Amino acid sequence: MVLQGGLLTRREEPVPLKSISVTLSIREFVAGVSATLNYKNEEEVPLETFFVFPMDDDSAVYSFEAEMDGEKIKAELKEKAKAHSIYESAISNRRQAFLLEEDKYSKDVFCCSVGNLNPGSSVALTLKYVQELPLEADGALRYVLPAVLNPRYRGSGSFEDSCLDMKTPVVPLEDLPYTLSMVATISSQHGIERVQSNCPFSPTKYLGEDKTSAQVSLADGHKFDRDVELLIYYSEVHTPTVAVEMGQPRDNSDGFMKDPSAMVCFYPNIPETQSPVISGEFIFLMDRSGSMQSPISKQDNSQLRIEAAKETLILLLKSLPMGCYFNIYGFGSSYEAFFPNSVKYTQQTMEEALRRVKLMQANLGGTEILTPLQIIYGQPPVEGHPLQLFVFTDGEVADTFNIINEVKRNRLRHRCFSFGIGEGASTSLIKGIARVAGGTSEFITGKDRMQSKALRALKYALQPAVEDVSVTWELPAKLSAKMLSPEQTVLYKGQRLIVYALLSGTMPPAEATGEVYLKYTFQGKSFDNRVTFSLQPKPDDNFTIHRLAAKSFLHAKDMGFRDTPANDKKDVLKISIDCGVISSQTAFVAVSENSNKPVQGPLVCRDIPRPVLLGAASVMPQHCPRAPPSFMCLRSVSPATRSNHYKGMSNQQDGCKPCGPMINKDLCALD
Repeated sequence: MVLQGGLLTRREEPVPLKSISVTLSIREFVAGVSATLNYKNEEEVPLETFFVFPMDDDSAVYSFEAEMDGEKIKAELKEKAKAHSIYESAISNRRQAFLLEEDKYSKDVFCCSVGNLNPGSSVALTLKYVQELPLEADGALRYVLPAVLNPRYRGSGSFEDSCLDMKTPVVPLEDLPYTLSMVATISSQHGIERVQSNCPFSPTKYLGEDKTSAQVSLADGHKFDRDVELLIYYSEVHTPTVAVEMGQPRDNSDGFMKDPSAMVCFYPNIPETQSPVISGEFIFLMDRSGSMQSPISKQDNSQLRIEAAKETLILLLKSLPMGCYFNIYGFGSSYEAFFPNSVKYTQQTMEEALRRVKLMQANLGGTEILTPLQIIYGQPPVEGHPLQLFVFTDGEVADTFNIINEVKRNRLRHRCFSFGIGEGASTSLIKGIARVAGGTSEFITGKDRMQSKALRALKYALQPAVEDVSVTWELPAKLSAKMLSPEQTVLYKGQRLIVYALLSGTMPPAEATGEVYLKYTFQGKSFDNRVTFSLQPKPDDNFTIHRLAAKSFLHAKDMGFRDTPANDKKDVLKISIDCGVISSQTAFVAVSENSNKPVQGPLVCRDIPRPVLLGAASVMPQHCPRAPPSFMCLRSVSPATRSNHYKGMSNQQDGCKPCGPMINKDLCALD
C-alpha cells in the first residue's frame, strides 16, 4: 500500500500543493525547523482535507498552525480523545478546524485533518520542531528533511483509524507540480569547516571572518524528490558542553516548564581495550521483502536496496573475529535461516555464508519481521558468546511499536544494531529497536559512507561492556538536579552522550558554577568525565532544551497509543501537555472563530501526482481493477453524517476499494 505525503481529502485524493518553504537554524548540534506548506483549493466546492507527512523520530514537534484567508489559527495541545471531540464538533457545525496527531502505529508519520477548505481559499500550514543532530562516523552532524514517506507493509492485524492507507497516481519527475525552497543558517563557536548535501545547494556563505556562522540555501527549481540531507563539519565536535535554559515559572507554576533545564553533552574518553575483543554470537537479520528491490535513492543509476544491504552484510561477515558464532536470517512474508543454529565462524563457514549472501534476492513478499525476531530470541544462547543482533531493513513496517516492544522485552540478553536501507526508511523502527536494546542505528542512503558506518557498528559490538554508568551533580546548596533522561546503561568509545535534567530550588548569583560528572567502570577500572558550567540560565523563546528534554523522557515512556502501560500514560500525557510536545496520547487542535458559513454542495476530490521512483516500473503492478489510475468523485456531506464519515469512512462506501497491502509496496511515495 502506498503511503503518500501531502494534503489529502477524506476520499484520499490530494489537494494541489503549490510550494514548501523551510527555514532551518542549526546551533551546535541542535536544529530548529519551521516548515510552511502552501495549498490552494481551486475548485468551486469546499473540501475537507487530510495531510500526511514523514517526520524524524527524534523531532520534538511543539507548534502547528494554519493561516486561512488571512486568519491565523494556532493549535492547542489536548488529550487525544478530547482533541478529536473538539474537531468533530467544529466540522459538524460547519466551522474551519484542524487536527494534528501522530499515527497510532508509528511515531515518524503524522496526520493532520483540515476542514472546511472553502472554494478558492488558500491554506498555509506551518510546523515547528526541534531535534538533536546525530554524529556520523566521520565527525559530521547530519540533518535530514524527510521527503520520502515509503509504503508500510500491513500484516494481518487491523489498522483502523490509521493514516497508512493512502494511494495516489505516479507521474514523471518533471511533471511534479510542487517545489521546495530551503534556507539553513548554521552557527558553532568552534568554527564551520564545510557543509555538504545530496542536493544542489548554493555555495556556503560565511557570515563572519571567524567562520562561526554560515548560510546555505537549496538551489532554485529543486523538486521535492528525495530526502534533503545536510552534513555539517565543525572544526571541533568532541568538546563536552552544558547549556542551562530559563524556565517559565509565571505561566507554569507547578509543571514541567517551571524550572530551568540543563542539557549536558559528554564525549566519554573510554580507553582503548587492552585485551582481545570480546567474541559473541552475531545474528544478521536481512530484509528480503519486495520493497528491497527498489532503488536506494531517487538519483539516476542508484543502487538497489537489496544490493546495498548485501554489500554491507558481506563487509561485516569478512570482519568478524575468529571463534565467534553467527547465523543469517532472511525475512519477508516468511523467513529463511542459513543454518539450523548458529555456527562457529571459520574460513569454511564464512565462505559458505558469502556464497549464499551473493545469491540473495528481494523475493520473500511482505515485511513480516516479528516472527523471525521471536524465533531468534527463542533459540538457546551460546555460552560465553553474548548475542549481538544486526538488522538490515528499509523499515517499511506499519506497526512499529509491536516490533520495538518485542526487542525491548529481550533487551537484557542482547544488543541490537540496526541499518536503515534507502531514503525514507522508518526512523521510528530503525532508531527505536537500537535504542531499547543498547545498540546503535545507521542509515545507508548511498555508497559514500556505507563502509565506515558498517565498521563502526561492528566495532561497538566488539567492545567490552562499560559498567556502572552514572551521572552525578555538584550544585550549590538549595539547588538540585532531577534527571529526565532514562538511565544510561551502555557507552561506546567515540560516541556522544546527551542527558537532560531540571534544576529546581534557589538559583544562585550569576557568577556561580556547577559541576556534572559522568562515571563508569571499564575493565575493572573506574573513570569519570567532569564538566564545569555556568548556572546562569539563558532565555529561549522556543524553550528548545525543555522540549528536547521532554522528547528524551517520552522516548523512554511513550510506546504508542495502544501499547503504553497505564501508569506511563499518565506521565506521558502530563509531560506532553506541560511542555507542548506532541505524543501518542495528545493531539493539536484548533477551531476558527470567524468561519461560520455552512458547507454547501458536494465535495470534489482530485488527484495530485507524485513522482515515480526510478527503477520501480519493473516491479509496479500494471493494473489494479479496484483502483482506477485517475478519477473524480463527488460526495455530499451533511452535519448528520459527518461524525461517522470521519471515524469510519472507507473507500468501499464510494464503490472504490483501496489496493491490497502488497499491490504497490515497491513504490516510494514522496512529499
